[in-house]
Amino acid sequence: MLNHGKILTAAEMQSAEEAVMDAGVSVDELMRRAGQGAAQMIWRISADMPTVVLCGPGNNGGDGYVIAQWLLEKGVDVRVVATGEPKTEAAQKAKSQWRGDTLPLADAQPKPQFIDCLFGTGLTRAVGDDWFAHFARLYSGARRRVATDLPSGVEADHGELLNDIGAFDATIALGAFKPAHFLEPARSKMGNLVGIDIGITADSDLNILAKPRVSGPGAQDHKYSRGLVAVVAGAMTGAAKLTAMAAQKSGAGYVKIFAAPGFVTPHPSIVVDTVGDKSELREALEDSRISALVIGPGLGRDDEAQALLKIALAADRPLVIDADALTVAGLQFADLVKARSAETIATPHAGEFAGLISGDLQHKIEDSRALAKQAGCTILLKGADTVIAGPDGSASIAGASCPWLSTAGTGDVLAGIIASRLATGISGYKAACEGQWLHSRAGTLAGPAFTPEMLIDQLPATLQECL
Repeated sequence: MLNHGKILTAAEMQSAEEAVMDAGVSVDELMRRAGQGAAQMIWRISADMPTVVLCGPGNNGGDGYVIAQWLLEKGVDVRVVATGEPKTEAAQKAKSQWRGDTLPLADAQPKPQFIDCLFGTGLTRAVGDDWFAHFARLYSGARRRVATDLPSGVEADHGELLNDIGAFDATIALGAFKPAHFLEPARSKMGNLVGIDIGITADSDLNILAKPRVSGPGAQDHKYSRGLVAVVAGAMTGAAKLTAMAAQKSGAGYVKIFAAPGFVTPHPSIVVDTVGDKSELREALEDSRISALVIGPGLGRDDEAQALLKIALAADRPLVIDADALTVAGLQFADLVKARSAETIATPHAGEFAGLISGDLQHKIEDSRALAKQAGCTILLKGADTVIAGPDGSASIAGASCPWLSTAGTGDVLAGIIASRLATGISGYKAACEGQWLHSRAGTLAGPAFTPEMLIDQLPATLQECL
């Protein structure tokens, strides 16, 4: 199993393999490790299920011959279906060691288990119709489908579907995980995702989002040392309340809301400071005890919202910018944020992100990194495949997500969680990573069809897991 949290692009994977080979490991040995490791994983799950292995012309096909031979020696009823003769020397050698039957595409019949070794990392165009029709036929006739490295028809670096493929039951990543293993729409096709270690030393600035290790308060801590989170309320007060409640249950020592007269506190332990005009808010934000500030949830998009955002940006406090504040900032976002000296985190969804850049969102990782560098802040691009990018080029992709989080108000909760982590004094990038993990895990604990309040109630238990 893979024991590192790195994600490698196709080019990085090629460089890593070359480095291993330069150190004396042959390509044949790498193929043996990959194929036998994958075969052992398949055997553990499906044992002696009759199997067909579809082998393409490259090294992914060579892996398939190794898988087939290993299963054959275990007594499995296995057939290889080949697109033709292997094109690489390593794949040719792997085929020469195969002792079972090899069938051409046209003669192949489906088996209960289908192993896809047609194409892996490196595919940049759709599989041709002549091959893909047989691929689809073997896939459709199987009860269990396993992809090696990546399902054929998936582009490795961006998760694009080059062919209209169905979902697999399992995908076995070879040597390292690739971006497509975690990016939609490819991610939904992977099924159960596992990784096989073949001795690759990973080197990448892209990581799988890891469970954080959180330190609890010490004996000398007090409400201010644990972090004061301040939330600027706007036109729709419910969103600010959810953000404040989430910050409180994520570890912040003190939470307050700055709001116009008439705002009702969501709980007696959350303080509401009434700010009657802009000068009062500006003065309130000068409080040096404020450890993190949140603006955006329920802010509105009118002139009043623009004025509030301007004041928040001018405050020399770590800042989380969410929701309406991002829409208000628009294409001026990067210039507005770059002028700040304090840590800044922006949490757009795809639609909001598109409003911050000139043009449509194309590739989540590259575009998030570019905006983070341009603005000098951390970008958390929300979605089923959340990407977090820091201004130094570091990035993480959420390895697991809870689809029940597609509920109104859960983004307000995320902003509060991130602010509570930011208030501890850690970097914006680390705070965003910790907040995203806690948010997703709380959604899992909350079960199906929860409300934002139910999600918030799970935060203490989620935090407990990380102590």
